[in-house]
Order: sequence, then structure tokens, then C-alpha cells
Amino acid sequence: MEDIEALRAAQAAASADGLEEAVFEDEVGPKPGKTTHHIRANSTIMHLSKILVANRGEIPIRAHELSLHTVAVFSYEDRLSMHRQKADEAYVIGKRGQYTPVGAYLAGDEIIKIALEHGVQMIHPDSASTLLSAQLDSWLFVQFVGPSPEVIDALGDKVSARKLAIAANVPVVPGTPDAVGTFEEVKKFTDEYGFPIIIKAAFGGGGRGMRVVREQSDLKESFERATSEAKTAFGNGTVFVERFLDKPKHIEVQLLGDNHGNIVHLYERDCSVQRRHQKVVEIAPAKDLPAETRDAILADAVKLAKSVNYRNAGTAEFLVDQQNRYYFIEINPRIQVEHTITEEITGIDIVAAQIQIAAGASLQQLGLTQDRISTRGFAIQCRITTEDPAKQFQPDTGKIEVYRSAGGNGVRLDGGNGFAGAVITPYYDSMLVKCTCHGSTYEIARRKVLRALIEFRVRGVKTNIPFLASLLTHPTFIDGNCWTTFIDDTPQLFDLVGSQNRAQKLLAYLGDVAVNGSSIKGQVGEPKFKGEFILPELFNEDGTKIDVSQPSTKGWRQILLEQGPKGFAKAVRQYKGCLLMDTTWRDAHQSLLATRVRTVDLLGIAKETSHALSNLYSLECWGGATFDVAYRFLYEDPWDRLRKMRKAVPNIPFQMLLRGANGVAYASLPDNAIEHFVEHAKKNGVDIFRVFDALNDINQLEVGIKAVQKAGGVAEGTVCISGDLLNPKKKYNLEYYIDLVDKLVALDIDVLGLKDMAGVLKPHAATLLVGSIRKKYPDLPIHVHTHDSAGTGVASMVACAKAGADAVDAATDSLSGMTSQPSINAILASLEGSDLDPGLNPAHVRALDTYWSQLRLLYSPFEAHLAGPDPEVYEHEIPGGQLTNMMFQASQLGLGSQWAETKKAYEHANDLLGDIVKVTPTSKVVGDLAQFMVSNKLSPKDVVDRAAELDFPGSVLEFLEGMMGQPYGGFPEPLRTRALRNRRKFDKRPGLYLDPVDFKKVRAELNQKWGHVTECDVASHLMYPKVFEDYKKFIQKYGDLSVLPTRYFLSAPQIGEEFHVELEKGKVLILKLLAVGPLSENTGQREVFYEMNGEVRQVTVDDNKASVENVSRAKADPGDSSQVGAPMAGVLVELRIHEGSDVKKGDPLAVLSAMKMEMVISAPHNGKVSGLQVKEGDSVDGSDLVCKIIKA
Repeated sequence: MEDIEALRAAQAAASADGLEEAVFEDEVGPKPGKTTHHIRANSTIMHLSKILVANRGEIPIRAHELSLHTVAVFSYEDRLSMHRQKADEAYVIGKRGQYTPVGAYLAGDEIIKIALEHGVQMIHPDSASTLLSAQLDSWLFVQFVGPSPEVIDALGDKVSARKLAIAANVPVVPGTPDAVGTFEEVKKFTDEYGFPIIIKAAFGGGGRGMRVVREQSDLKESFERATSEAKTAFGNGTVFVERFLDKPKHIEVQLLGDNHGNIVHLYERDCSVQRRHQKVVEIAPAKDLPAETRDAILADAVKLAKSVNYRNAGTAEFLVDQQNRYYFIEINPRIQVEHTITEEITGIDIVAAQIQIAAGASLQQLGLTQDRISTRGFAIQCRITTEDPAKQFQPDTGKIEVYRSAGGNGVRLDGGNGFAGAVITPYYDSMLVKCTCHGSTYEIARRKVLRALIEFRVRGVKTNIPFLASLLTHPTFIDGNCWTTFIDDTPQLFDLVGSQNRAQKLLAYLGDVAVNGSSIKGQVGEPKFKGEFILPELFNEDGTKIDVSQPSTKGWRQILLEQGPKGFAKAVRQYKGCLLMDTTWRDAHQSLLATRVRTVDLLGIAKETSHALSNLYSLECWGGATFDVAYRFLYEDPWDRLRKMRKAVPNIPFQMLLRGANGVAYASLPDNAIEHFVEHAKKNGVDIFRVFDALNDINQLEVGIKAVQKAGGVAEGTVCISGDLLNPKKKYNLEYYIDLVDKLVALDIDVLGLKDMAGVLKPHAATLLVGSIRKKYPDLPIHVHTHDSAGTGVASMVACAKAGADAVDAATDSLSGMTSQPSINAILASLEGSDLDPGLNPAHVRALDTYWSQLRLLYSPFEAHLAGPDPEVYEHEIPGGQLTNMMFQASQLGLGSQWAETKKAYEHANDLLGDIVKVTPTSKVVGDLAQFMVSNKLSPKDVVDRAAELDFPGSVLEFLEGMMGQPYGGFPEPLRTRALRNRRKFDKRPGLYLDPVDFKKVRAELNQKWGHVTECDVASHLMYPKVFEDYKKFIQKYGDLSVLPTRYFLSAPQIGEEFHVELEKGKVLILKLLAVGPLSENTGQREVFYEMNGEVRQVTVDDNKASVENVSRAKADPGDSSQVGAPMAGVLVELRIHEGSDVKKGDPLAVLSAMKMEMVISAPHNGKVSGLQVKEGDSVDGSDLVCKIIKA
């Protein structure tokens, strides 16, 4: 205080001559000047010219209207806040660390010291504490903008205010006569008055230090929490207790008093919408308060203020029960946050009035007599805060990346700390901005608020805007009948429709690509095609152009919809020519481009396809690997793809690949999971289900076929062709296939599918097989699927057509051949002029191919780079789609130079497993075993001899268990028993051992985890739980990327390059990459700057290269049985041991993932784990030392 006394003396000497000057000048004349200070001086109306605002609200800027020079104070933690920037001068309170972030604003001596040092003449407390009043009262030269110390003493705590009200015959809620500080005093009150009660902080507000208690058992803890909160927030833990009124309204009256004993009210506000006693939305005037109740409240508020000679602005607060009886609560001797709505309905600037009253003006001088004060219309204020309603309004902190506010007619914003770049700290109130809207009626004001909330864009931190929107659209709020616990009593308010934040999430992904490059698995380099697709034009035979603005409605799907599956099948069989199925939309790009073609590029040619290929038997476009790849690598929802394709191509039947009892997964699922999946696939657009089983297990096939029949789809029961039918050494001979067809026909299939997944069906074999089936079943439609791996695909499909097939497969020319399907134009040419013509216009088909030729260049980073046909397929029998995938896997596992050896190992692996049918997932089993053998340099004999000690890939063990069904001819022994050791063995189809899915439970779990989920989400979760979860997490971070053009999905734009992204119809982002910032050595991050619709936005991106560490690991010694090495290169996704763990022989130590292959690393013998070298998430190479197992 010595410093302050010295400052006081100096200020007194400097100001002694000017004390008698009038508050207001008589004249204001123009004065020269160019700065804002000069402008302000030229419009001054008071001799007092410098004001300090002792809090962090929006008041500083408003004082400029009175030509006042503003001074702000701030804590060190608040140094980046908006109020500091808006003021003319700003000074930190104390030294760093001297005060807590909240304590700094309560440090009266420090604030007064700043005021005196810098010539401040007035101090405004904003809407915060009035503790400064007493400290300033004896100061002649610094005027406090607020009540006198005596008034604050009389009203500043709730207990004193109650006594005052009782003395003035104003009704109050029953409560303790004085503040209480002990639990025993509180209990004494409840013993007399009962429950419920409310405990309130005596020296504060804002809901802090306040608890509602309904039961005795909660009383002690609630008292302790309330006193603790009050002590922390206000420096005083004293509380008082009242009876709690159920569902009351909270009505408050705005008061103004001058220095001459005049008091007026500015009418009332309804502040009933609260959460935990903190106001959320305020309304002025109260909508449905009876006139007599309103008049009585207003009169009592003025009476109370006059009884203490109230000066300046204040608020009298009341509760109104359901019988419209009112009770005084307290008078807040300061301006309230919600004063804005009163200003809007009365047209009175309360802050300006405060300052002028403090400077000596009377209400009459200001024109504020009661007869001149009236209301006009309604006003509603929302407090926009950085709180997450979905997490019990947990305050969110961080940096605001984007801040775009609302505006326009009737919208007023009073800013807090809302601006782009602001850092929201955990120290203070979470309010960003107050949004106040005024309208001639309550409903107009409400709609303006809704419009304003929708206009806001705040990114980087969570806000309560979705909750406010839910609140303002609730019927109770619309009627204006809310009460103080309305939010707590109405859980449906939390059914939120949050902001999608699409643009900023999209920029986060684009920023990551700009810094780290594409993260899409399997991508090598950038697309060769970087232009805009040139779409083909289609012409009728007379030369007129076909209008493709709308899809065609003519096609085989119309027959299916009108006649059902049986009628459709009959029509197909009666069709004179041989129909085609186009695989371009699924199997073709799966085989040649690693299944990476995105939805946006399929839709790009969809309408043209509906016209050009309207006579297709079907368009294969869904299921199989495209389902999980969409989630895993393209970050797209396959169900969304299906719906969009269906809308764009309504006329051609859609066909999907269904893995029997596996659905689209790689292992069996409960039967009701398959039924559920098929039901929703049918509802969303699939027409024909090509149902197959990887082992041709009729029991597995039956599950899928019955599910399709139940859903009303076309059941295409399918036989998988394995090996060369003409090779007499193969066990899969004509007799085997005919027997299987008999079983399928007995299941009442609609169409028979023949699936030649490796392309080993030679023309003569095709004639033999199809001809034999046609002879036995003349009315059964036959559809043949193949791959052109050996180069004989066209010849084989023509042979099938001539032998009686009703439909065969083909792909667009630019995506045909080799591991894909035969060329569609080649088949058309081969059948042209015959009775088997497929009924397609070759010119239209060629026109479509111009699009696909461009697309293949766009997806060049995923090319398999096959040089030509591979006649060795008749030996190794690798399916077409798997061949390209295995080449990629081999490269990733460091086996690229051993590709020839890998193909040979595939033959050996197939023999070891008993010469099984090879199609997903069994083809993956053979492939995994082959790569395992090459990686570990194992011969077929080694595999059998060492099976009891080898850590086989997980897929191999699942096959040997029987999880994929029963192979024709049985399981290989002794390999099966040795490899499984003590694992289970199934001798029936796996689904019989699985419990049905509890869909209610699954839905509840998913809803709790992800919010609202659809039945399609449930189906995806059941098929691929981890894949679906990873996808949902990715979408939460980056949003829906399906709208992003593929070029920018796969590679970054050039600096300064402009491109467009259409988020939805009519909503386009215009984007331009501006710069990639330097690497921060501290964080390992870079700032990426984009221009979005002309506005600069930045995103912070982790630079993956900055944190790369080159770890050289020790290799396991193959001669030391205690050393456990990684069986091949991969990532340790799970570690089941720790240093010192006791393990038994065969116990799982860790799970290793290499691409899609997982394997368990198990203990070679009993012992204790020692020298653990790895942790979860580590990347390891083959033979890297994992740990040692020291024998016990």
C-alpha cells in the first residue's frame, strides 16, 4: 500500500486545480488530428477521459463511444486475449507466477496501482466482482463505476439481501437467516424444513458454489463441494441454504440508480434456461408472465433498490413458482452478462449510462425517467461457449483454427475471446461470444437466433452451438415455458445434430498429403493423369446424340422388379443371345489396380453406362474385396457407394460376390449375421447375389443361398472351378462338379454360377462342363465368371456361350486381359453375326472405354505391371485377383526378387493343404503359407516335420481348425494335428458353433461409441469390427473424403494451384495450396496454409519424417532355442508378455501383422521371458530378436 499512497499523493497534486469542473462540456468543437485518439477527442462529452476495465469482458471497446481512453488489465495466462487487444492500453497484473489466473483479477491493490500509475480516472468492474468499490471509496481521484461500498455490504451477499427483503416486506424463499459455515448448521435447517434444498455461495454467483440436494444421504458431500467451489471462485466459502422450488422461472429486473436517489427499472428478463445454475439462454421481456405478477416484481425491485439508496446498474433476481407466486433471491450489484437483451428491447445503452452516472450525471439528464422507458419487441441471447454438450459440457481447450461469426438484421454480437488463432485456456469462463437477436415478436427473435447459430463456423475447439440449436427448436422453448431445471429434465435436448466441420477436416487431410505424401497402402508414385476426364458422347444409329443427363430406365432390372427372381431367371434363359456381365466396376480393377478405384470415379461414367450397357445381364460392382478395401484404404463407406451407384444406374441389375456363410468376411459368422447383411444389401441396391464357398462346402453355400432367398434377391448358387478339368490327376473332375450342381439345384437356386477364379478353364473343358450341365438341366440359367490369366479367356467364354451358357463375364478393353476378365469388345466381335449376339452396341462400348483408359492412367500408382499372359497359371492355379495382390505383398515383405520362388511355393503350399479349392479366403491361406515358406526358407518336408514348433500364419491355423468349412477329401494329416497342437478342431460348418448375434446389444454398444449408427453400420461392424472402427476414427479426424477428386486424394496440388471440391450439390469449396511451413524442431510439426473460398486457413500437420528413427535390431540365433525371432517382416500389433513373464510351450507371445496376414509368435518351450526387445507397434524384419525364453 505504500506504493499506492505515494501515487495517490502525486495524483492529488497534479489534479488539484481541476476538481470543480463540470462533468459535461457545454460545447464540442472540431479539433485537428488524424489518429483515433484525435477523433475521440473531437467528440468528447466528458472531462473524465480515461477508464480502466477490471475484468476480461467486452466492455473496453464500448467505452470508446463516450470518447474514453480505455485501459485493460490482464493476467499472464490471458496475455493473448481479445480484451487486451481491443483496449488502448493494457497492463499485466503482477509478475508471472505471482497470482493464479483467476486470482490476478481479484488482486485489488495491483489493479489500483496500475490505475494510479497510468492516470486512470474511472474503474469499471465489467460484469465481475465489485470488491474494488470499497478499496476505491476513499480515493478522490479514481471513480468506481458501480454501487457504493455500503450498498455492496447491504446487497453483496445473499444473506444480507434476504434480511433487507424481509424488512421491506418482499417475499423470500424460506432459508437460513444468516450465512452458514458448518455442516451442522445446514443439517439443522433440513431437520426443520426438509428437502429439497439449495446450497448457495453467499459471496458469488454464476452457478459456482451451488448445489441442489434432494436426499439426506447427499447432504454432506454437496455441502463440502459447494463450500470448496465458493472458496476457490470467490475467496470465501460461506454459504446459505434455502428451500428449493421445483420448476420455477428465474426472473430478473434490470435497475439503474443515480447519485440523487432516483431509481428506475428497465423491465424484466427471463433467465430460466440454465444448466447447473448457470444461465444459458436469456429472453426479454418474459414471454408469458402475468401482468399483475410482472408489475409486482418490478415495483418490489425498485422498492428494494431505493431502500439502500442504490447507485448505478444492478439486477434484482426473483423466482416465480408454477402458481405465479414470486420470491426475492438477491440483488447483483453489477452489470450482468445478459444486459444486452434489455438494451435491445429498451434502446438504452446501459454501459454508457453506468459510466455517465458514475461521472455525476442524473437519470433525468440522461433522459432515463420511468415514464420514458418502454419495451419494443423481444430479444434472446445465447452464450456461445467452448463446451462439449456430448460430454456433460466439458470445457474444451485449444487453438481456434477457424472463426466465422453471424451477422445481419437483428443480430448483435458481443465478443469475448472468439477469433481465429485465439488459444482457449482452461483457466476462465468458456464463453466465446454473446449472440443477441431482436425481433418484433418472440418467434421472430427465436428464428433469428437459429439463423445466426447456423451461420457460425468455429473450428479447432468444441462449442455448445449444436446444443443451443437443439434447445431453441424444442417445443417447450418455442412456447416460452421453460423452467430453471428444464435442461436437466429434458434429455432429448442432447440428441444433437453437430456441425460436420467438413471443410476443416478436408484441409487436415490435404495438409497431411502436402507434408507426408499419400498414405494409401500400395501406392507407388503419383498419378500419370492429372487433367479432367473427357466424357464420351453416345449416338443413336441415325446419328442423333443420346441425352445422358438422366440415367436410362430400360434394362433387365425392370424385368426383375416386375417378375421377381424366378421370372427374371426364366427370361434370361429364354433370351436368344448370350448376355454379358461387365466386371469393370469390381473385379477388373480389383485384379489390375488393387481394388483402389473410388466411388467418385465410378459415378463419373455411371449415367453413360446405364445407356450404353442397358442390355447387360448384370453389372458386377459390390461385395468381395471391394467391401473391406473401401473402408481400409479408400476411407469410403461401401454402403454409400452402393446407394449412389443404384441411383445413377437404375436399369441394370447389380451383382455382388457373397462368400456363403462368411458374408463378405474371411471367416464364418453366425447365420443371423449373414441374413442381416443380405437383407440390407438387397434393400440398398443389390439384385443378384453370386453365392460361393471357398471350399465348395454345400452346407456353407446353403446359409448364403437361403439368406438371399429370404431377402428376395436372385440366388446365383456358384461352383468354384479349381484346377485344369482336363488333367486326369486332379480330384476336381466332371463328376465332382455335376454332383455339386445337383446339390445346388436341390436348394432351388435361380441361376447357376461357374466361378473360374484362376482362369484355368480351357475352351474344351468349358465346352465339356457347360455342355454337360446344360444337357442335364435345360432350363437352368448358367452364368460363367473367369479371369484371362492364361490369355485364353475370350476363347473359353465363346466356348461357354456355344455350349449353352446364358451369360459370361467381360471387362472394358482398357481394364481387361491378364488377371482381369476378357475384353468385352473381343467377345462382342467373336459373337457378332451369330445367334449368340449379346445385344450391345460396340460403338457405345468403345465410347465408354475412352473414359476407362483415362482412369487407368489416373490410378497408375497401383498398377500391377503385368507383362502379359501367364500360362503357368495351369500349374500354380493362383486366382487372378490374388496374383496381383501377392505380387504386391511379396514386394512389401521383401520377397519381390523371389517372385518365381513364391509362385512355386504356392503350388507346394496347395499340395500341403490337400489341393484345396482356391478362392477368397482359402486362396489367401495358400498364399500366406507360400510366403511363409519362402520367408523362412522351408521346404514342404520342413513344414510337415516342424509343424509342431512353427508359428504358422493365422489364416493357415483357422483353415486347419475348420473355421472356413470342410475341404473336399478332408484335412491333411499329420500336418493338421501337428500344426494345431492343442487348438480346437471343427468337423461341421463353423456357424453351428457360433452364438447368434444379439443385435440389440450390438446396436447399443455402437450407438454409445459412435453416436447414431445405421443398420448398415451394424452389418459392417459384424463383418469387420476392427476395420470398421479404424474407418470411423479416420472419418472423425478427416471427414468424408469421397467428395475429393482422386488426383488430390492421391497427391498434393502444386503451390498456387486452384481446385474445386463439391461437398454437396451447390456447395463448392475453391481451394488453393499457398505454402508449407518450416519444421518445428520442438513439435515435429509443420503449418500448412490453404486458401479456401478466398479465406486463408491453416492446419497443423505432424511431419512423419521428423520422427523417423532408424532402429537396428539384433537377430535371433537360429541355433539357440531360447531366442525367439520374428517369423517374417511386419508390425507387432499385440504383445501378450512382459519382462519376467512365465510362459509354457506354445503360449502366444505376440501377434505379428504383415499386410492382411496375421500370425501368432509362440513360446518354443517352458520358461521365463527375458531380454524383451520390442513393444506394441514396433516394425520388425524377419528373424529380428523378439525376446529370450530362459528355461525354468
